[in-house]
Amino acid sequence: MHAYRTHNCAGLSAAQVGQEVRLSGWVHRKRDHGGILFVDLRDHYGITQIVADSDSAALPVLESLRVELVVTIDGVVKARAEGTTNPNLATGEIEVFARSITVQSAAQELPLPVASEADYPEDIRLRYRFLDLRRERIHKNIVLRSNVIASIRRRMIGQGFTEFQTPILTASSPEGARDFLVPSRIHPGKFYALPQAPQMFKQLLMVAGFDRYFQIAPCFRDEDARADRSPGEFYQLDFEMSFVTQDDVFAAIEPVLHGVFEEFANGRVVSPAPFPRIAYRDAMLRYGSDKPDLRNPIEIVDVTDQFKGSGFGIFARLVESGNVVRAIPAPGAGTKSRKFFDDMNDWARQQGYTGLGYINIKDGEPGGPIAKNHGEEATAKLVQMLGLGPNDGVFFAAGKEGQAAKLAGLARTRVGEELGLIEQGVFQFCWIVDFPMFEYDEDAKKVDFSHNPFSMPQGELEALETKDPLDILAYQYDIVCNGIELSSGAIRNHRPDIMYKAFEIAGYSQAEVDTNFPGMINAFKYGAPPHGGSAPGIDRIVMLLADEPNIREVVLFPMNQKAEDLMMNAPSAVTLKQLRELHIRVVDQPGAKPMTPVAQAVAPDAG
Repeated sequence: MHAYRTHNCAGLSAAQVGQEVRLSGWVHRKRDHGGILFVDLRDHYGITQIVADSDSAALPVLESLRVELVVTIDGVVKARAEGTTNPNLATGEIEVFARSITVQSAAQELPLPVASEADYPEDIRLRYRFLDLRRERIHKNIVLRSNVIASIRRRMIGQGFTEFQTPILTASSPEGARDFLVPSRIHPGKFYALPQAPQMFKQLLMVAGFDRYFQIAPCFRDEDARADRSPGEFYQLDFEMSFVTQDDVFAAIEPVLHGVFEEFANGRVVSPAPFPRIAYRDAMLRYGSDKPDLRNPIEIVDVTDQFKGSGFGIFARLVESGNVVRAIPAPGAGTKSRKFFDDMNDWARQQGYTGLGYINIKDGEPGGPIAKNHGEEATAKLVQMLGLGPNDGVFFAAGKEGQAAKLAGLARTRVGEELGLIEQGVFQFCWIVDFPMFEYDEDAKKVDFSHNPFSMPQGELEALETKDPLDILAYQYDIVCNGIELSSGAIRNHRPDIMYKAFEIAGYSQAEVDTNFPGMINAFKYGAPPHGGSAPGIDRIVMLLADEPNIREVVLFPMNQKAEDLMMNAPSAVTLKQLRELHIRVVDQPGAKPMTPVAQAVAPDAG
């Protein structure tokens, strides 16, 4: 017999009744029924019920065991008594009558319960993440993550992609988020950077002629945590293709994403390919966001013209001064009390806006200050235009176009949630396309790139030379699922002449482009194919499939909101010897926390 186990804790069934078996695992839970003791034994695969009574020499040992210690148990498989089977367990038809027990490892008193899914403070969960990972929900999430990645690999290879690994130590880039820097020991005063993404390397792979690349790529960005992004590092399905149009990119990745979501949907519905395509400007108008949740049936409507010369003076004056008014229909809201509408107005103020106007329709009669002052005939036209029913409502966001769009988008989500309109049990995908190439930076008072400077402008060089920069669109796209952006992508600008011109419009000289992006621009001068790609986030995909609100729940060892690893105590001080080898001095900053002993030792050298 094997030293530790003949079966795992999910491997026994009625077919093994009567067999001598050996199991190893953690003591998950104990139940004393007066002379009969039940123990749930858990390993990676599942749970087996162990039983001992007064006839078992193992009973005294089992009674003394603390939960979560590791044991090996020898026993006989028995069928559970009628009425005591557990259909929720793979081993629910049997139990193992214990004959002998070997304790492999003791366990101290637990800082958090493993056998419970009750929420626990984040700092305790992260400090004892190895215990947190034993909990069923988190354990399943991590297994799901592994299976999703394996499925993605199979599907990408099936689509003709080849996996390559790009460098982790690379050069710092002036574009994008803040880099993590790595000091060079053998090149004093110089630094590597951890890649924010393999963007330039994957484009260079296309220049090198590899045609279809993919990688489950680690990416590093020194930015604050969000619910849908871990601080420090994350993983993405990075891919790139040569000699393709935007349609070709969509046709390649849609079967992969649809297939993966369908494989792990667990009864949920996945929107069929091809996914809907929504122009950026339409998305901002209809949904108030470039990450629209299509499970929400509400669509925002521009009603600016309806308030020109309106008796509702606030909106009329705003429209006269060049502002806009957006309407957010609220189906069924007329059955709500006035408090619902007032609460929405208070919520908008809490978000930093002046508030939300509204019309409340009860039994076909529009009510509220806007309806009263806008005029009966004008209000009737507005209600008809919006397709409102006899017991619906509508909210209004007014102001500058960008501000009104953002408030309307937030209100659309809030109304959808409050009225229970968000469709459940579905994954709704869409592409957001036709992003503007440039935008006007009010702070810098100049035209700058709005998104990705390396995207191919629609119309290429002719558009850059003849059109207003703010009217130029890019071959740039985002893939969105249930209001979560999975990735951005683009058809790349592969021609140096077009790249120089695009950067010139944004205020960068040719010399600056050559200095900041030497690898890419030089490579493009030696024959670059038209190419494009994208990089859907692995963490976000798994978060959606696991139905988790926070990305931390699908990452093995996440950091906290302050980018600290409480379990490994990182970031941490290093020795004076290490700092000297790297030619680094640590300087105490005004107002900073007291220095560590290492920092104090270095301070005299900091001058």
